[in-house]
Amino acid sequence: MGRMALKKGPTKGSGGKHRNALRGKGPTPKAEDRVYHKAYAAKKAADRRKMSDPRLAARRRADKFSTGNTTDLVFGRNSVLEALRVGVPSNTLYVMSRIEHDDRTREIVKIASAHGLRMMEADRLEMDRIARSSNHQGVILKVEPYQYSSLAELADRADKKSRAMEAANSAAARISARPLFIALDGVTDPQNLGAVIRSAAAFGANGVILPERRSASVTAAAWKVSAGAAAHLPVCRVVNLTKAIEALKARGYYVVGLDGGGDKLVGETGFETDPLVVVLGSEGKGLSRLVREACDAIAGIPISSQVESLNASVAAGISLYAVANERRKAADR
Repeated sequence: MGRMALKKGPTKGSGGKHRNALRGKGPTPKAEDRVYHKAYAAKKAADRRKMSDPRLAARRRADKFSTGNTTDLVFGRNSVLEALRVGVPSNTLYVMSRIEHDDRTREIVKIASAHGLRMMEADRLEMDRIARSSNHQGVILKVEPYQYSSLAELADRADKKSRAMEAANSAAARISARPLFIALDGVTDPQNLGAVIRSAAAFGANGVILPERRSASVTAAAWKVSAGAAAHLPVCRVVNLTKAIEALKARGYYVVGLDGGGDKLVGETGFETDPLVVVLGSEGKGLSRLVREACDAIAGIPISSQVESLNASVAAGISLYAVANERRKAADR
């Protein structure tokens, strides 16, 4: 029997024999990503031009310097000079290249050098980007995070000072040394806080008390408005303002809250010559219910009926003056 001729074509089951050879290699790369393509060379040339752009180079340098926000920056010649004079904790001074120096900038550089601050030179565009503003006047100071005191530290320090002055021959010195604190309930504007700190320092208060939530904190903006007072007036942050007030009352303090609906006037509560906490609420909302209930008295500031309320920092200045005035009168009696 003769041999049968073989049938041409694929053998049985050969459908998957060359499957690997048939697999694709993924999507085709873009022309600009293929090193042999002219679009690749064009892209590289464009990147080189972009990197050499002085405006973009300035942005990269500014981003390298900057922390991403401006809350830890003080800028403007007067503000920076005042911050350095009072010893605001700082680490870096930025000075604009080719700045037109005056007495302030020369003193700024002198103090910064004496304190061992790192000094960086940057062009105007870099300075604008670091400050997120063009109103820096050629100098920017990077301050360190504010170091808050605890409530116990504030009270102990105030009590110690008061006890030390009890031996003084001057009645005015003894009375003026009695503890006095300002507490802020819901004041969220750092500029308001800075102004309150400045007023508190001016009238001899022992410190400022802030709640941790829904309250401004001591940022560079507060430093700037306080005109350096934040450097020597302690500020504490408490978890619960009502409990902090109760803790001070347990130590013999009296608490006067400021509110437009108060039944007494500031300076006429009868607690002015005692260890005292004056509590201010936010403009518009006023004191919260629990804080109001913790106060020994609620006092108001007589104002025109055309004005609904006062700014918190203005109210602080008026109330602190009223307390200081009553203490002077008590010393004269």
